[in-house]
Amino acid sequence: MNKDTPLTKSGKLRALLESSELEFIMEAHNGISAQIVEQAGFKGIWGSGLAMSAQFGVRDSNEISWTQIVDMLEFMSDATEIPILLDGDTGYGNFNNMRRLVKKLEQREIAGVCIEDKLFPKTNSFIDGERQPLADIDEFCGKIKAGKDSQDDPDFCIVARVEALIAGWGIKEALRRAEAYHEAGADGILIHSKLSQANEVLEFAHEWGNRSPLVIVPTIYYSTPTDIFRNANINLVIWANHMVRAAVASMEKISTDIYASESVIDVEDNIAPVNKLFSLQGAAELSEAQERYLRPKNSETRAIVLAASHGHALGELTDDKPKVMLSVGGKTVLRHLLDEFKNQNINKVTLVAGYKPEAIDTSGIEMKINKDYATTGELVSLAVVVSEFHDDMIITYGDLLFRSYILRDLLESDGEIVAVIDSTVENENYSGSPDYAYCSEEEDRTIFKRDVFLNHVSEEKNTSSGAPTGRWIGMLRVRGQGRQWIEEAIDKLKTHENYRQMSLADLLNQVIQQNHPVKVLYINGHWIDINALADIDRAGDFTKL
Repeated sequence: MNKDTPLTKSGKLRALLESSELEFIMEAHNGISAQIVEQAGFKGIWGSGLAMSAQFGVRDSNEISWTQIVDMLEFMSDATEIPILLDGDTGYGNFNNMRRLVKKLEQREIAGVCIEDKLFPKTNSFIDGERQPLADIDEFCGKIKAGKDSQDDPDFCIVARVEALIAGWGIKEALRRAEAYHEAGADGILIHSKLSQANEVLEFAHEWGNRSPLVIVPTIYYSTPTDIFRNANINLVIWANHMVRAAVASMEKISTDIYASESVIDVEDNIAPVNKLFSLQGAAELSEAQERYLRPKNSETRAIVLAASHGHALGELTDDKPKVMLSVGGKTVLRHLLDEFKNQNINKVTLVAGYKPEAIDTSGIEMKINKDYATTGELVSLAVVVSEFHDDMIITYGDLLFRSYILRDLLESDGEIVAVIDSTVENENYSGSPDYAYCSEEEDRTIFKRDVFLNHVSEEKNTSSGAPTGRWIGMLRVRGQGRQWIEEAIDKLKTHENYRQMSLADLLNQVIQQNHPVKVLYINGHWIDINALADIDRAGDFTKL
């Protein structure tokens, strides 16, 4: 092969087996786990029989057919560029089954297969290993030769797995079998052991003396320092079942938590977002297709973040930076916001700055400046970016942290203007001057939701509108005709003498006075704003949940 010709997947596996350095491959059992293994940096994948059997919920005793295994491998191969070495059990039968297996694997660009010298149907090596009979050496050698004679790609690898140590037959028998398999054409030898120390494997490696590539699976003797394997001239280490075990542990915890709490609110932010799944499935192409087939033109949602204020109540924390650049839970407040936007496919964000704009990390945003931030309110900041208004936009305060579902539900809500209202009127965890919301109805927690509209927003309780039904959290969505209503309201409020001190609450009230409906999206907690020093610790705890 020309040195400039890219290696096939089989060529990549052969390079790993014959490498002068110790190499590592990781178990995967379906397309998504295979992609994760590749993204982690591994150069190869172990197509584990145990893991794939577990995925189907059956025993590792050939209870799934080899055709089901090959079908799954096709998805794994299509999803990745790195080679896959299949854990081929005993070859799924005799020499004839082996010949057909190799053909089918090559058709799917599987780089190699490892077969073990036990009888078909096999049982997992760690279950009564001493009582499992081993295959006749000559018969097993014939299976290796049949596989090698059947391959079209010269780099396709067949690794022979020696089970003599598992079965209690000792080093001499293991070496005798390994030499026979090597002579039969095996491209590598996998020596297996179930002891918690690596002594047997290391003794075998010493006696083997680099006659051909040597592979190990340190599932039981995992505490052995890796450098010991490196110094023993072992070629390849297989981490054989850790992906499926990690998945089981995580799924057990998550399902138990959800069952106990009857809610997913506390776990949603600690599991992979749906967009991560889209990414692993090829989200770029999917997004393009969605834009082409599902979404009308100009339907992209954008965001406007108001972050011009100094934040005097935070003391020296804001001496050299605005509130949005404070670190909470290892990330700035602004980064928390941007991550939430990106999770909902909101990629165009305009931020209105004022105090210390030079301290703001502008990556991923467009920044506009309210030069009069010290003497003006939120409405003037919003007016600075009227030219940036869009037919579908989120407007939010810059000091707001919230659970992901709030933004998601807001994007799924109907209405030209929708305001997010917390039905918890009083909450000692929320500082600052509250914007009490007076709505057409209190929150109705039934499955059949009725439309609720905002009547008025005020800093005062028990006004002529009656008792408040919630608190506006500082977030709204504007789309369609709502954009025109907002622009008209801003123009109207500019004629007021106190316009320069007006807030977004004043804007909402003006829209309502102009007889335009503002719909309500009720929530119940799960947000926090940062106004005072005490909020920093609360915000840190909030991000850990």
